Amino acid sequence: MNSHFASLNIDDFYVRRLRDLNIETPSAVQAAAIPVALEGKDVVAQSQTGSGKTLAYLLPLLHKIDKTAKEIQAVILVPTRELGMQILLTLEQLTEGTGIRSQSLIGGAAISRQIDRLKLRPQIVVGTPGRIMELLKVRKLSFHHVRSVVVDEVDQVFELGSMQEVEAILKSMMRDRQVLFFSATMPQPIRAVIDRWMNEPVYVQVHPEQRTSQTLEHLYFVCEDRDKIDTLRRIVRLYNPPAAIVFVNETDDVAEVVGKLQYAGLSIEALYGEAGKQERAKVMQQFRAGKFQLLLATDIAARGLDIPHVTQVINLDPPIDADHYVHRVGRTGRMGKKGTAISIITPKERFIINKFSKALGIEIHEKELSYGKVVEPGQHRRFEEQRQVRVEPGRRGDVGAEEAAPRGGGLPAYKPAPPKAAAAKARISAEPAPAFGAAAAPNDSGREAAVRPAPAAAPANKRKNDRAREKDRKNKGAPRWLKDKQNKPGT
Repeated sequence: MNSHFASLNIDDFYVRRLRDLNIETPSAVQAAAIPVALEGKDVVAQSQTGSGKTLAYLLPLLHKIDKTAKEIQAVILVPTRELGMQILLTLEQLTEGTGIRSQSLIGGAAISRQIDRLKLRPQIVVGTPGRIMELLKVRKLSFHHVRSVVVDEVDQVFELGSMQEVEAILKSMMRDRQVLFFSATMPQPIRAVIDRWMNEPVYVQVHPEQRTSQTLEHLYFVCEDRDKIDTLRRIVRLYNPPAAIVFVNETDDVAEVVGKLQYAGLSIEALYGEAGKQERAKVMQQFRAGKFQLLLATDIAARGLDIPHVTQVINLDPPIDADHYVHRVGRTGRMGKKGTAISIITPKERFIINKFSKALGIEIHEKELSYGKVVEPGQHRRFEEQRQVRVEPGRRGDVGAEEAAPRGGGLPAYKPAPPKAAAAKARISAEPAPAFGAAAAPNDSGREAAVRPAPAAAPANKRKNDRAREKDRKNKGAPRWLKDKQNKPGT
């Protein structure tokens, strides 16, 4: 791998700008894709989520922009508004002070305002296929001078039903334009599009067998469906992440999950496709700023998001397939950072996790929650068995409350109660022998057993002695002068 962006023939201006952003060493996909893209070849790049694919196509694209021209020269197609705004932000950071203009054309925003901004003559546009097609149909866009087109998260773009729109957009461009497809997963339907629209593409695959980051830890917890919300609450309390994304499959579940977790005292907001543009923008801005801890999202809303302080991804619902699992867990553990991918499943969903493990070649470890800790399966049951040793204090032969809770916390030491025979023997030996000539009562086995004296044989002064012992008990710890006073005759 090249150790510096300058060795990839990147302009010194962009090398310095990257250094200002604390980016000095290219990732594997950047080192492989940038030289090929700079040569003008079509590229199909596949690498793990969070491996730096955005810079792998932005840097070559910027080198081909004519700053003096007032036509659109590059188009970047994205599946979601959030990913488009994220790419636009990176573009603005790289091109500040260069005179290169970029604009977003995202569905859901006011189309009249976007048309007005097109009068500023951007050289790069970032947009969703649907909105770009709208503007092409009303002839507010012209792609006759486009030199490069990028489809980011290409599998998701096509999955959302945009394949026909993407192909219509490609038709509106020159035949010699450069086409670049980037994604972490490349399903089979994309192959047909590659054959139709690309000219001898170069395939860049970085560890295709390793589809998730090596810095990720994969875990899953099993519970009943009714306990999923409470299990999620306990996991969040235990890990206490600075930021985490919680995934659900259906937007119908979003309001219920948010309400229950907010009621439990957790800091959470929702991001889903049906939400309005302003609401989604506000949620993302606050999440990036650390205003709340948990982002509840669907697959569509969170595709391609890059939020550096996300340390955990939690699947409240299991993904529909292994590719979706890859993209979900890729929201953490990005660019070599550590992350944890957690799935909360029911016993019936266990086969899904096993399927993902085999398909992706990764270890997904089962864990349990026990007394504020993550433990191995079965360890919680052993803890419970040991805790059952604790019994009510004061019962004959049982461990007292103080003995049951040893110093330093933890579980009580096991002390078995004395056997019944030994207890009976001790009781009998402590009792007085029967009076001479008293009858002995046979027990169940026919043997004679010692019996207590009859009440009539009790000492006459037993009641007096009991009163004296009670008086001594009450006087225990009293000062000597008070004891002497109480022991005087007549007191």
